[in-house]
Amino acid sequence: MLDKYNPEGRPVSAETDLGADLAIDSVAAMDLIMEIEDHFEIDIPINLVTDLRTVGDLVELVRQQLEGRSD
Repeated sequence: MLDKYNPEGRPVSAETDLGADLAIDSVAAMDLIMEIEDHFEIDIPINLVTDLRTVGDLVELVRQQLEGRSD
């Protein structure tokens, strides 16, 4: 999913900064969040998105949303 946001194919880790390393701006971040929501069938509250800085932050947020959803 991150390939679209990492066209140079740089290594991505939990510490990878979404803005500085992947150049994901606010518009691209919203696109990424919508893709994640569709893929995992979850809703991510917009107020939680503003705190995301790294890939690890994003992974943790998705994990929390997956654990908290009712199937």
